[in-house]
Amino acid sequence: MKNVSQIDAESFGFDISRDFAITPRMLKPGPPERTDAMTVGIVTMEHSAPHGGEIHPDGDELLYVISGSIQVTCDSAPGETLVLKAGSGCIVAKGEWHKVDVLEKTQLLHITPGPNGDHRPL
Repeated sequence: MKNVSQIDAESFGFDISRDFAITPRMLKPGPPERTDAMTVGIVTMEHSAPHGGEIHPDGDELLYVISGSIQVTCDSAPGETLVLKAGSGCIVAKGEWHKVDVLEKTQLLHITPGPNGDHRPL
């Protein structure tokens, strides 16, 4: 199929540029590389993120749990947590500091805006 490209989603993430072109990018260990695009990836997480939270000032982030479970905590409601299990997801608003903790081994789909963002040390 000339106009269809098969991609191994466990080995590649995807960048959706501002003109909506989609480019695959080989996944590397560690956090996703920031680009001036929406980064889409399916990641397997066995441990909580090695930082004290992150922020995406360029747009909202989508988190969707394929399997397993995570807990999301946001600075705007530090005493509350959102537990996401397989089949559930959330939208983290632009500019919201948030932390993702793994409750059990999780396969997670994320759509993350770029290129800007930051994280806090533990």
